[in-house]
Amino acid sequence: MNLTASSQKLATNPDRAGLRLSTKSIAPRERVDWLREVICREYANVELTSPAHGDLSQDLIIYPWGALQLSTIQSTAISLQRSPGEPHLNRQDAYFAVILLSGGYRMEQNGREVLLQPGDMTLYDATRPHRVHCPGEFAKLILSIPRTVLRDRVAGIDRCTALHISGTNGIGFVAANFLRSCATHADQLQAREFFTLSDQALDLLTLAITSVCPVDFNLSRSRSVSINGIKTFIEQNLRDVDLDTSLITRQTGLSARYINSLFEDEGTSLMRYVWKRRLENCRKDMQNPVYAGHRLTDIAFRWGFNDATHFSRAFKQQFGCSPREFRRVQTQSNL
Repeated sequence: MNLTASSQKLATNPDRAGLRLSTKSIAPRERVDWLREVICREYANVELTSPAHGDLSQDLIIYPWGALQLSTIQSTAISLQRSPGEPHLNRQDAYFAVILLSGGYRMEQNGREVLLQPGDMTLYDATRPHRVHCPGEFAKLILSIPRTVLRDRVAGIDRCTALHISGTNGIGFVAANFLRSCATHADQLQAREFFTLSDQALDLLTLAITSVCPVDFNLSRSRSVSINGIKTFIEQNLRDVDLDTSLITRQTGLSARYINSLFEDEGTSLMRYVWKRRLENCRKDMQNPVYAGHRLTDIAFRWGFNDATHFSRAFKQQFGCSPREFRRVQTQSNL
């Protein structure tokens, strides 16, 4: 089905464009198929059912948000089911944080079931089997976080899905209200302002998730504490060109063998992780309008690289294109 007519980019602020989609312009008999195609394209490959049938109604606004994606959704009753399978698109290899704004929401994954009340949050893996049931009209926010981003922040993240995060108190209340405020005011913010808020949103969400995660991860608690401490030290010193295995072992008091065994559990090594985080920060700065006039080498050197050729080669290996090509595409997409 052709979605072009209903996929126009509209926004009240020309610097802050959201993709707005709605069933209003779709014939009632075609709405279920149309919405299924939208969800499969923008989020995850799922089957959709709706008791409303021809009366199905849904409005979506999707905001690119740095490495993240923030969506607001208002809908009549629907049910979604994801079967085992690969992501439809690489960018769909993600976790979804859901903040319920109104109505009811039930989600099942990994043998767990969570029921949300307005204000509450939960997290699920968009690539793994799950079921979502909303029995009546509802509104929600979805924050899409790339798998690698969240796995780098939370050890044992796969044990943290389908858990209830209360939106009435504590860090869950703070995180949910921050995300809701960002979505409410997205059209009134300048691009650089909105972009900058994505880091704060991810920090708050990470705290909210870790507040409910079980302690019996596959990693022992001591290993979990160790790797989180190492990652914290790395994040604080990424800009240091001298950040290497020797420096990290001295500052953490842990052996190189033990540290690399921790990262092996995540399918990587210590220094591969360091270079990956540096490259991700370079890419983020290249997407940020604040740094549009900065030279690529200045961005690279700011994040600990000291060789432009090595940076360009590593960037292309990680992201599939050179830094120059990446910036050109970003510039064209912002026009």
